Amino acid sequence: SVRRVIAVDGKAVRGSRAKTATAIQLLAAMEHHGVVLAQRQVASKSNEIPSFQPLLDTLDLHNAVLTTEALHTQHGHGTYLIGRGAHYLAVAKKNHPGLYAQVKGLPWRDIPLGHRTRDRAQHRDEVRRLKVAAFRHIDYPGARQAIQVVRRRREMGTGKLTIERVYLITSLSVFDATYAELATWIRGHWGIENLLHHVRDRTFREDDSKVRTGTLPRAMASLRNLAIGVFRQDGGSNIAAALRHTGRNYNRPLQALGLT
Repeated sequence: SVRRVIAVDGKAVRGSRAKTATAIQLLAAMEHHGVVLAQRQVASKSNEIPSFQPLLDTLDLHNAVLTTEALHTQHGHGTYLIGRGAHYLAVAKKNHPGLYAQVKGLPWRDIPLGHRTRDRAQHRDEVRRLKVAAFRHIDYPGARQAIQVVRRRREMGTGKLTIERVYLITSLSVFDATYAELATWIRGHWGIENLLHHVRDRTFREDDSKVRTGTLPRAMASLRNLAIGVFRQDGGSNIAAALRHTGRNYNRPLQALGLT
């Protein structure tokens, strides 16, 4: 059966920033095909970490895969997801130095290539290489495998080459997912991050919003998420172009949804 894959990602609603208040921070859980399942406002004097479990408490996570950014690679989060019957793909970065050193220090040069993809788009040539190491002694709850993704991106116009190495851990075993599935889910999370930030900021011009009173910024963000989900479910990828084609005002989520 096809696994349910859910991305957890946070974003500051920068248009909600006022002289006497910081911008409202929202944490969302979104299926990789673009539907927002839950959203929670982060407490003004806190960060996203305490909101992670309350955000997911109302969702059915059994057998789902949760993809997260490095901020949410927390031992408590790993224990929580395993307890809920879920799996995770979590990024390991230097904000968790022990875990990062452990994963980065694996003999990656000796580990065979598991998956490779190449894309040429938007004046760039990008190659992604994925390696996986089954390793039960990772210092993280339920971790079964470590992953290295190497992205080589060359700008076609300038010839500039950028190489990025990303390390992840997962509770999925070698029997739970193929290399291709892991690569798709990792790339899918990056796509969700880009979708939320690009569409909210550029298409809906969220940062220009003057709605700053009470719960209205959160409500407007929810409407933007709903509009994104509707167009994604309908098979649309270029949301701005779709809205322009229908003649709807993409600065107004209600009109984008056809509700006004």
